[in-house]
Amino acid sequence: MVRHHQIMKKIVFLGSKNVGYNALSYLIQNSQILNIEIVGVLSNNRTLYSDKKNVHDLALTNNIPFLSHPDELLGIDNFDFLISVQYHKIIKQKHIDTAKELAINLHMAPLPEYRGCNQFSFAIIDQIKEFGTTLHVLDSGIDSGDILFESRFNMDVNETVVSLYEKTLEKSILLFEENISKILVGDYSRTPQKQLYSQRSSNFHLRNEIHDIKQIDPKWSDEKIDRYVRATYFPPFPPPYFVKNGKKIELSLDWRNQIKS
Repeated sequence: MVRHHQIMKKIVFLGSKNVGYNALSYLIQNSQILNIEIVGVLSNNRTLYSDKKNVHDLALTNNIPFLSHPDELLGIDNFDFLISVQYHKIIKQKHIDTAKELAINLHMAPLPEYRGCNQFSFAIIDQIKEFGTTLHVLDSGIDSGDILFESRFNMDVNETVVSLYEKTLEKSILLFEENISKILVGDYSRTPQKQLYSQRSSNFHLRNEIHDIKQIDPKWSDEKIDRYVRATYFPPFPPPYFVKNGKKIELSLDWRNQIKS
């Protein structure tokens, strides 16, 4: 619980998608308890498939200044925390340094195992048993800062990218809500990711890698085809496919009937 005599903390929030919307909503709804003022919101206004919630509208509804470019952070005086939740750009050091106390990021994957993009897909392809979500220090690298808090959970044998995303979303919202008050008052320890390399793998994936893993070879074993389809079938994004007689055949989770027809 925040002590009432503490000075109110000023926050700039960066984020988008469902998880960003939920995190910003939590900060707004609990601003008095957390003893914070949100002085700016930076977002690209992205939504995910049918989800109509967006960070832009939430900021405007609550009379919070909306920023359209990271450089606008340089014009905000004396704010304490930069909080990033599913922001779409790599933040430069000059932007990170605008936060007087700390800049943090919520990454919807375990670290350092899955830095970068498309973590849900590669986790399924890699057949790992455990996934997770992480609150870490935001630095100029990509998901490379010290770990502050994390949550891990078991993956199902037949996990799909959709089910893993939904599960991770729920765990991420909970991780944020349970620990943001601790971060704001300095009640945390920092674990450099390099300290974990002997216990955990360290992987990094670029956004465009998803295109390569969507092409299915019908000669693969049924197990491998099924794994890659489960890892990449995420409507309304372009589905996995195979090529037959020079024609691209798009696949769904019912791929067995599609490949044999």
